[in-house]
Amino acid sequence: MSQSSLANGVLENSALETHTLKNKVLEACQQGIAIWQAAFNKQDAAGCAEQYSQNSVMQAQPFGTFTGRDEIQTFWQGIMDQGFSQVEYSDVKWQAAEGQGLILTASWTMNKAFGVVHKEHWVVEADGKARLLSDDFEIQGER
Repeated sequence: MSQSSLANGVLENSALETHTLKNKVLEACQQGIAIWQAAFNKQDAAGCAEQYSQNSVMQAQPFGTFTGRDEIQTFWQGIMDQGFSQVEYSDVKWQAAEGQGLILTASWTMNKAFGVVHKEHWVVEADGKARLLSDDFEIQGER
């Protein structure tokens, strides 16, 4: 085998490994948002908060900024206590984040409101699970 064919084989394997890694990251992130959605729809604020990194920052427009799982869980519990449920996502788009992870943008609806996700930054943590490093969404109106 010549050096150039060996080098091409290494490059092909490297490209395949990169592609496989990207798919695994996407799958982990998609699983993370599915777990968050299922927790929300079961009215499980603790389950929602578990999908955020320990020191995550959530911008919930127009309510404010919430930092860390405890504040985030309290926010989601308050929303649930007001009767908000049945979240659904549409127009979901994933793109590579600068540095690590993926960015999700989407539209969403609930039983009593609708809005947009401006930027959810999902990263795969050491335990292999994807969690939100940051979350920036907006409630745009009532239903």
